[in-house]
Amino acid sequence: MTQQATPPKKVIFYFDGFNFYHGFKSYISINSDWKNYYWLDFGKFCSQFVFTHDNQVLQKIKYFTAPPKNVQKRSKQNALFSANKIINGDLFEVINGHYADKFIDCHATCKEQFVVPEEKCTDVNLALAMVNDCIEGNVDVITLITADSDQVSTIKFIKNKFPNIKIKVYFPPDRKSNEIRSLMGTVVFLENHEDKFKNAKMPGIVKGAVKTYTRPEDWKK
Repeated sequence: MTQQATPPKKVIFYFDGFNFYHGFKSYISINSDWKNYYWLDFGKFCSQFVFTHDNQVLQKIKYFTAPPKNVQKRSKQNALFSANKIINGDLFEVINGHYADKFIDCHATCKEQFVVPEEKCTDVNLALAMVNDCIEGNVDVITLITADSDQVSTIKFIKNKFPNIKIKVYFPPDRKSNEIRSLMGTVVFLENHEDKFKNAKMPGIVKGAVKTYTRPEDWKK
């Protein structure tokens, strides 16, 4: 009797873009060499955490963020994502939230009101995507890149409702959550994996069929 092949385990990476980027940015103040890793090939980076000996396959990379209001920052973000789309195609997907103005009152001497942009929908989009992929049978191994304790409820829900789906949490550089670590037991600290960032740097110029994208000058040491 012929033995039936074991189906591959589908791995999806879910990036909390806000948490990942700002952790990355603050870690650069500790180690300036990491500025070279802004221009990252997410497909190549994530594939280094996919274990073929366990029959795992990289199914999708979902990056949750919001386009910055600042034109220059938005241009850099667009270049990074567009270059990744050229290299990785449909493997790489960006799910956008948005920024909304938040009014902050100064309680010091000036007593003025300030407008601060606040990211909206990212946490909800991230949680809904993970739960939906579990319901639709799209994923066997969830790899969540965040240290935001707001996702604790989502993790608990998935663990309870989908016990056969494995969840792994990777903390962005310079970001930690005792609540998540306590829940998971084991987490991965990405700042300990500089070799994988180094291996996943994109070429300085990425050419597509229509457009070419160049690494921003201030994204290298």
